[in-house]
Amino acid sequence: MWAILGIIAIAAFIIWFEVPQLAKKKLKKEMVVFFTLLSIGVGLSIAQSLHVHIPNPLDLITFIFKPVSDAVFGLLK
Repeated sequence: MWAILGIIAIAAFIIWFEVPQLAKKKLKKEMVVFFTLLSIGVGLSIAQSLHVHIPNPLDLITFIFKPVSDAVFGLLK
């Protein structure tokens, strides 16, 4: 519970620090990207603090390219 509150407090501090500068410069697209990336980061951090299994992106890459690698090495033998 305290970890989640800490994550939200840090996210609120980051928003408090960054958003006024983006709003003053009227950078709307950058603000959308900022909130999207911050939301993803906060969500993943909260999930990790709750010990939810988060799959590694490298596992997907290995799953896709392992058969290709095996075929190429089979041809080279």
